[in-house]
Amino acid sequence: MLDEKQREEIALRRFSLIAPILNGQVENQEEYFRKLAAEAMEMPHWGWRRYSPRTFRWWLVCYRAGGLDALKPGYRSDRGKSRRITLEMVEKIEAKRKEKPELCGTLLYDALVREGVFTPDKVSLATFYRFLANNPGPKEPDGEERETRRFSYQGVNELWQADIMHGPYLKAGRMRRPTYLVAFIDDASRLIPHAEFFFEQNFNTVRRAFKEAVLKRGVPKLLYTDNGKVYRCGQLAVILAGLGCMLVHSRPFSPQGRGKIERFFKTVRLRFLSLLDPDKIGSLEELNLRFWQWLEEDYQRKPHATLGITPLDYFLSQADRVRLLPDPALVEEHFLLRVTRKVHHDATFTLENLLYETEPRFANMRLEVRYEPEWLASAARPVLLYQDGVKVGEARKVDFLTNAGLKRRKSGRPPHKENSAGERELPQPAPKPASPISFARLLADDPGEEEN
Repeated sequence: MLDEKQREEIALRRFSLIAPILNGQVENQEEYFRKLAAEAMEMPHWGWRRYSPRTFRWWLVCYRAGGLDALKPGYRSDRGKSRRITLEMVEKIEAKRKEKPELCGTLLYDALVREGVFTPDKVSLATFYRFLANNPGPKEPDGEERETRRFSYQGVNELWQADIMHGPYLKAGRMRRPTYLVAFIDDASRLIPHAEFFFEQNFNTVRRAFKEAVLKRGVPKLLYTDNGKVYRCGQLAVILAGLGCMLVHSRPFSPQGRGKIERFFKTVRLRFLSLLDPDKIGSLEELNLRFWQWLEEDYQRKPHATLGITPLDYFLSQADRVRLLPDPALVEEHFLLRVTRKVHHDATFTLENLLYETEPRFANMRLEVRYEPEWLASAARPVLLYQDGVKVGEARKVDFLTNAGLKRRKSGRPPHKENSAGERELPQPAPKPASPISFARLLADDPGEEEN
């Protein structure tokens, strides 16, 4: 059976295939789908497969109707798998294909039967051909060197580039701690949607910086990053897919594609950090305030050599292309951390080594928990529970002291009562129902006997 992580990976892969349609990068939708259907593609958990244009159209309809959750496959254990060919057989088949790549399907089938991998009554030739059709295997690399070309988008918020730069060391008590600048740049206007210094370089800092960028400048269609661990986090891909943004990674050891963000970092070093004395900076907040002031007064409002106008003016000239989320609370919901937890029989589960409790109706269920790391420090702040993308409840930290004083309702005998003297009153047996008809009284009242 597919677990939640595998279903999420499949949904993200499906989203990456239809994202060019959603972002308006494809002129002819049917031609694009036919091109995808002509080649085998690798799908998480299922391997290399082919899909028809109708399947791609169905994924597009599902995403527009229900978002990323609608692209997740069901929980059938045999979905995408052969019921006849086991995992052990698959390993032997793939090993044989690598050993003898020149064998056609029939000869490969006969060779596996001779070696005792399976018998014809267990795996027929038709079943074996269906397996080969669903698992064509990767293509051999052609060995040609890919060319590198400069590119630039014309529309704002079509593509943002993201990267992290090492900043100055700041005093923190008796120690000096390094800082890191997390920045995003709009490819068309060279505007900086948001950039901020942090003491750490991890997914949480990237998430916080990207949320501020979306709140200030809208949602981009594409986010272009390197192959760093912080950008390979599954949480980031889920957040971007929920916003309708596609995550694109550059080729390893190819920094040329991220030239604009690297040029911005050079500008920061030359025009900001070179004039800064880190010993006079008292805190990270002060460093960020000075940086944001320089960013708004200098960089954003200074004419760019390539554009001929300031990044801010270029961005505002296409303000009608900016897609802002109308409700800030909706933005907060999109950027919450998400983990899946199994609720125990006592309606509790563990989150970051903390015990949470929820309603008894969720016992023995798997739910998605969404939260901010800051919420875990507060006992009064609940975490949110979701099922299939819909909020179903909340959970709070277990209060052991309060729970110890609560009276439990026991099954079995009813509770004893005490009278005014403090004596226990035993429950009285229920009276037997009287018979509605008394035959003895009917005989005594017989009028025939009185006449005699």
